[in-house]
Amino acid sequence: MAGAAALLGAGPLAVPGAAGAQAAALRAAGTWGRAIAVPGLAALNKGRHADVLSVSCPSAGNCAVGGYYQNHGKQGFLAVESNGRWRQAIEVPGLGTLNKGGNAAVSSVSCASAESCAAGGAYTDGDGHQQGFVAVKRNGRWRQAIEVPGLGTLNKGGTAAVNSVSCASAGNCSAGGDYSTDTSGATQAFVVSERNGSWGAAQQVAGALNVGGEASVGSVSCASAGSCSAGGGYRDGSDNYQAFVISEVNGTWAAARETAGNLNINGAASVYSVSCASAGNCSAGGDYDYAYNFGFVVSEKNGVWGKAISVPGLGALAFRFSDVLSASCASAGNCAAGGDYETGGGNQGFVVSEKNGVWRKAITVPGLGSLNEGRYAGVESVSCASAGNCAAGGYYSETGRHLPFQGFVT
Repeated sequence: MAGAAALLGAGPLAVPGAAGAQAAALRAAGTWGRAIAVPGLAALNKGRHADVLSVSCPSAGNCAVGGYYQNHGKQGFLAVESNGRWRQAIEVPGLGTLNKGGNAAVSSVSCASAESCAAGGAYTDGDGHQQGFVAVKRNGRWRQAIEVPGLGTLNKGGTAAVNSVSCASAGNCSAGGDYSTDTSGATQAFVVSERNGSWGAAQQVAGALNVGGEASVGSVSCASAGSCSAGGGYRDGSDNYQAFVISEVNGTWAAARETAGNLNINGAASVYSVSCASAGNCSAGGDYDYAYNFGFVVSEKNGVWGKAISVPGLGALAFRFSDVLSASCASAGNCAAGGDYETGGGNQGFVVSEKNGVWRKAITVPGLGSLNEGRYAGVESVSCASAGNCAAGGYYSETGRHLPFQGFVT
């Protein structure tokens, strides 16, 4: 289960089955295009280790991505696409001042419109503690990053991170992640909401599921202000890892509930991504353990979560392991998802689409194989502006088994 400790690790984002080092892929009219390097990222990335961890598209041809690069430590960056053209990547404003420990990353970006977005992630302060941050874009301009209000008080163990951000409208966003409750390594999940441009205080996820003391929110999605869903993982009383979902209705977060238990025979499951097309109509994806880790999707219809299913066709692609790392829904029953799978000699990225409530077969990202000379690639973020018009984030390795990694867009 990926959490605060994994986000700012020495290598790429540590989620089961993913190598990490990311990017973004743009799809038009239902056909995935070819990958290109993120403009300006190579100039920032002096240490030759870059990673696009998140992508968000409020409309066709208008997107934002975020991640990290290496230059005197790990730094967070943002890049935007405007009217179909990708602009130069920039360091997150103000994050360098917070990131005195030299270890920062943007883990999530969400845009309510081309001019209004939010981003979140983690940084290391001058005392060596990991803290969670948020930054917002207002009227087309990124503002200074700030520490999540109230999270420092909860984060007694010094390892906190924002793993996901979602904006329903300008100034109305929610975020989630995890923090350490003490120095023993115990972690707890949290959510925090912005209303009318002001962030409230972070709050612990309600419910008594996290008996084992290890929980994290991996993804948040908001259909409208005060109507959101989130998902992640926790450790139960039998020392098994289980997946959970949680819903916010009219501004109040309910207690978490377990999902994917019908698949998770060996007790190692988590939700990595949630997307809501409208209030009470969402999809989520992650992985579960049945001899090996396999990718799953699960849907909520009219406020009721159904049973998780294995991703169709993914078993035929994967040698053993696979994960759904991101999902996005343009409308109820019309979604896309992406992740990675083991090839037997590395990792490759895949995408899969849902049309009218039916999930199609997963496919390998077109063109990614030619970039992926190092044989380690994957998709870690997907965003759909409308049915058949989506973007996805992924990574590939240029040469060698692990390094250097590069981000891609298509």
